Amino acid sequence: MMRRSKVTIVGAGNVGATCAHWIAAKELADVVLVDIVEGMPQGKALDLCQAAPVEDVDLRMVGTNGYEETRGSDVVVVTSGVARKPGMSRDDLLAINKKIVGDVCAQIAKHSPEAIVVMVSNPLDAMCHVALHVLKFPRERVVGMAGILDTARFKAFIGLELGVSVEDVHGMVLGGHGDTMVPLPRHTSVGGIPLTELLPREKIDAIVKRTASGGAEIVGLLKTGSAYYAPAAAVVAMVESMVKDKKRVLPCATLLKGEYGHENLFIGVPCVLGARGVERVIQLQLDAGEKALLDNSARAVKELVAALKLE
Repeated sequence: MMRRSKVTIVGAGNVGATCAHWIAAKELADVVLVDIVEGMPQGKALDLCQAAPVEDVDLRMVGTNGYEETRGSDVVVVTSGVARKPGMSRDDLLAINKKIVGDVCAQIAKHSPEAIVVMVSNPLDAMCHVALHVLKFPRERVVGMAGILDTARFKAFIGLELGVSVEDVHGMVLGGHGDTMVPLPRHTSVGGIPLTELLPREKIDAIVKRTASGGAEIVGLLKTGSAYYAPAAAVVAMVESMVKDKKRVLPCATLLKGEYGHENLFIGVPCVLGARGVERVIQLQLDAGEKALLDNSARAVKELVAALKLE
């Protein structure tokens, strides 16, 4: 009998717990939920265990406050960290999450040295650099979730605007996760028809703007918290492609080594995700405007990485 994959999720808050929920629903892997809050990951894991008979899924779900249970994980998803609070500077947030993510990655390296690590903690691109620095893993085994979420928002807004099924909307968002993301309307189609033939420029620009502030829009509506259904769904798409070796082409934050003209920088680009992690980076032909936007995004990531002061 084939061994079931093992996925550890560090951080059992809304994003982490929802990841566990969807991994269980798809019966992708055994799951270990880790959190520092006593009882919380254990309770959520037990709740999901009790949902399994209803959903007819058969897997092992464990909650823990330590890392012993995570030993030998195939994939580790890191969602831990604090959200930016009023009055907190960007550098404060960076320093706090640098320490949290660094401590988590030290435990991952110790207990699951062969794992692929999916970074979700913010600021995403900078935290990927922290993870790579601490883990010392090859670049294909450290990857950030950003582009899939941004792309999903872009597709959702296009579907709403046109009144069509999102299943027929194909497109991609590149770059850093945040204000400098790079939606690519020129590479976007609906049922094979270029988006630029279906919507006027001003409508596309409005969708691009709404996509860039998609997370902030949800924060503004929720008042106390941020998005978690779509981010978790994006993570699970990555996990599924890796544990099933599907080799899907998905936009992810990966360490560029000269691709798109950038060196040693995590930026969101199309990647082939398989059992070895990021198995290939696909280079799109960008026009001058798209390349300028991607370079601007890269500059923003570079500033964050410089502020981290990684030795």
